[in-house]
Amino acid sequence: MIFGILLMAIIGIASWAVSNQLKSKFEEYSHEPIALTGAEIAERMLRDNNITDVKVISVEGQLTDHYNPENKTVNLSSVVYNQRNVAAAAVAAHECGHAVQHATAYSWLTMRSKIVPIVSVASTWLQYVLMAGILLVAVFPPLLVIGIVLFALTTLFSFITLPVEFDASQRGLAWLQSSGVVAGIGYDKAKDALKWAALTYVVAALASLITLLHYISIFMRRR
Repeated sequence: MIFGILLMAIIGIASWAVSNQLKSKFEEYSHEPIALTGAEIAERMLRDNNITDVKVISVEGQLTDHYNPENKTVNLSSVVYNQRNVAAAAVAAHECGHAVQHATAYSWLTMRSKIVPIVSVASTWLQYVLMAGILLVAVFPPLLVIGIVLFALTTLFSFITLPVEFDASQRGLAWLQSSGVVAGIGYDKAKDALKWAALTYVVAALASLITLLHYISIFMRRR
């Protein structure tokens, strides 16, 4: 148990460190000017990949950038949408990488999309089932098993997300390089920014796995 808690503490510190470094990198690279806004980069990348049915729109908030496969929109936070810098270019190209994945039926994205409804339901009930399962494990062990299965689904989703995110960054970076929108040292900085963004998903997946193993150990000890 102590070892499990120690691992979770290490993952927590790693998550904090990666998150801080990510914010620092994007802040630094937001001061590296380029010719196009994030919106213009996204629209151009979509055009170059012959994608004509995806809209680029601005959304409120920070770090709210995402691609929505349901309504085919590349959603960029207002900072990324309007600004002309390396950080905005990296984010816009990454999100368009997801649009290219969708257009080409990238297998990992297809798989992730299919299990989203299941994971959404699992996430809704997960906390309550696990709490009740731990409290009642001595009298009704199956309840904790159900909670562990639900958590395992969210962990699986975290790991399926990894190739999706890595591939989207690779597609975005390849386009940034071939198009010449961000070249030379600017390209290296865009690559560095996306590397740190990807690491947040890696840490999240590892944290989920360690937590899952922790719940399994609780069940094994108390059954």
